[in-house]
Amino acid sequence: MATVQFSSVWSEADPSERPVVIVGQVHNLKKVSWDSVRGKLHPRVTPETFKEAVSSLHPSPTDSCSLWLNNATVAALPNKASRHNTPAHPHALTKLVRSCMAGCREECVVLVCEKSEVFAAGCAVSRVFPCFTRKSGASQRRKIVVEFVLVGDGENKTISEDEASCLQAACDAVRLSAKIVDTPCNEMNTDDFLNEIQTVGSQVGITPVIIRGEELRQRGFGGIYGVGQAADHPPALAILSHKPTGATQTVAWVGKGIVYDTGGLSIKGKTAMPGMKRDCGGAAAILGAFCAAVLQGFQDNLHAVFCLAENAVGPLATRPDDIHKLYSGRTVEINNTDAEGRLVLGDGVAYAAKDLQADIIVDMATLTGAQGISVGKYHAAILTNNEQWEQACVTAGRKSGDLVHPLPYCPELHFSEFNSAVADMKNSVADRNNAQSSCAGLFIGAHLGFDWPGVWLHIDMAAPAHSGERATGYGVALLLALFGRASETDLLQAVSPLGPVQDRQENACKKRKLV
Repeated sequence: MATVQFSSVWSEADPSERPVVIVGQVHNLKKVSWDSVRGKLHPRVTPETFKEAVSSLHPSPTDSCSLWLNNATVAALPNKASRHNTPAHPHALTKLVRSCMAGCREECVVLVCEKSEVFAAGCAVSRVFPCFTRKSGASQRRKIVVEFVLVGDGENKTISEDEASCLQAACDAVRLSAKIVDTPCNEMNTDDFLNEIQTVGSQVGITPVIIRGEELRQRGFGGIYGVGQAADHPPALAILSHKPTGATQTVAWVGKGIVYDTGGLSIKGKTAMPGMKRDCGGAAAILGAFCAAVLQGFQDNLHAVFCLAENAVGPLATRPDDIHKLYSGRTVEINNTDAEGRLVLGDGVAYAAKDLQADIIVDMATLTGAQGISVGKYHAAILTNNEQWEQACVTAGRKSGDLVHPLPYCPELHFSEFNSAVADMKNSVADRNNAQSSCAGLFIGAHLGFDWPGVWLHIDMAAPAHSGERATGYGVALLLALFGRASETDLLQAVSPLGPVQDRQENACKKRKLV
């Protein structure tokens, strides 16, 4: 397993002893002075060789050139980004760095970019080095040092110590999230996930509140309990709460944590079930983001709510036609046990509104396969009752590298898909050709109520939660950027397009009008 270390100083090492990859867009690489990279290339590479190598790069979409054997490489990112991508090209950056690494015990990655791209680039490099593996012989410890050469204002610079610390926290959070998602259910059941939550709690000095098993049923959490009641390891609702002095607003992040999804009695097929260990991606991202946000001085009340269950098959499993009463007080007729994520999140958001008194609620989930069809495998889908926050989320996606694209929010046209003759709603749509991902999100929003006065954002990240067979840690960078204005860290404030600070007055006015 590799350790990834972000550095605020330009280190020196012979590439024969520590291989190096220098990566950026060609026009930025041409702005790099020899003095900025000399310590990593001398004596194996001359200034002339470096200059000629950069001039030889013609990315289509990427390109690379060896400077000295496999131990020194300069690599080029795509030259352009469309308006729905980010200039940092995080997906290309992750693939390019992975392909150029020499595989040695210690290596260096040098990112050449503008100041505005530092956060997205740093998070992209974090994804190159996953933590989880059970391959035999994979015990070698590697150290990866990540440094920056900032261009754009004449003189080459590096990042500050505070920026390096922020990137380190974000990197650790991304890799934690990916590790949880990569870990199979025989090692990451609900008990194990609770252990991860308690470990993060101990890091930041917070003791989690845990409601689980029969207590869930007794307290009215019919969604979480009903989904997880057939599993050997009982379902749970866990809450980490950060309540700093002087906070004027309350934010809740609610994560879907289905540690394995068989589909329940509406069971998945043999080709659809593999990979369902990843159905806890939303909760994993929120755990990582919460840890990083608190460590970086989040200044508002922040609650991380984890809805944990295994959707198993067994004698106690929920049946189609069963009716469950959720924490919102609304009843749900089950017509598809494989539409379970919305049930646990319905309980989660209702708890955030009723018990935590949240002003802003974000739920994050690997919710629908239709999400990837709707907006593709690189973008998550955002559904929200607030247009300003919708645009902010899209902008935060571009600044963080966790791309997002809006879904239509139109409950008056779509929510009728859940009509039931015997309950307040069904849990799966009547017409699967009618905005499936929007409808799934609306089901969750219905347990807040469509007239709820706060800000609600639903982020469906089923597709970008993984790339091939590896988790990406998607969602961590997005949340940190979106709520960066509540951070004490300059880097997060710089990438945040909006935040709790800007909406405080607006939400306070809404509440006064309701009273």
